Amino acid sequence: MSDTTTLKETATAFLRLTAGGQVDDAFARYAAPGFRHHNPYFAADVATLRAAMKENAVRFPHMVYEVQRAIAEGPLVAVHARAVMEEGGMELATVHILRFEEGRIAEMWDIAQAAPVPMANRDGMF
Repeated sequence: MSDTTTLKETATAFLRLTAGGQVDDAFARYAAPGFRHHNPYFAADVATLRAAMKENAVRFPHMVYEVQRAIAEGPLVAVHARAVMEEGGMELATVHILRFEEGRIAEMWDIAQAAPVPMANRDGMF
């Protein structure tokens, strides 16, 4: 298995665990010491992001998170996914970019875009 395959698997496992509410497990398994994130809605410390991820899982216990594709180049992995927070709810396209150090996630950026209804583009977002 190539290094990029391993990094893609690690990135998607981390994101699936956090989406499923297993935030502490995800960070224990995959986050590097000194993990940093760049989500502008939360303070820069890891504790705040973890608390927000846990709160999100409680608020949306049936969230669907489907990885559409993962792309790796060097220490970076980009994961494009579809997220539906609750049945019949808003659909989001998300992209997470994760930077690895020694096989662990050292840094993360994320963006999300709500799918418009109706959608003008017949090819959709996924």
